[in-house]
Amino acid sequence: MIAWLDLYVESDPHPRRFDSPATARAYLLKIERLSEEAADHLIQYGRVEPPLSRREYRLNPLSHD
Repeated sequence: MIAWLDLYVESDPHPRRFDSPATARAYLLKIERLSEEAADHLIQYGRVEPPLSRREYRLNPLSHD
């Protein structure tokens, strides 16, 4: 079973979905242009915001209700 992760950027109601922390990290570094420090903080704690990043990002596991 894949443990999906949803990435929310600021107040955007439509998350981007990833199949692993590694896939999310690659996206954050390349597309969102986060620093490695900011991407690692987000993966570890589920949230990063200024001044560590330009915008607020939240990474949440997809709930299986």
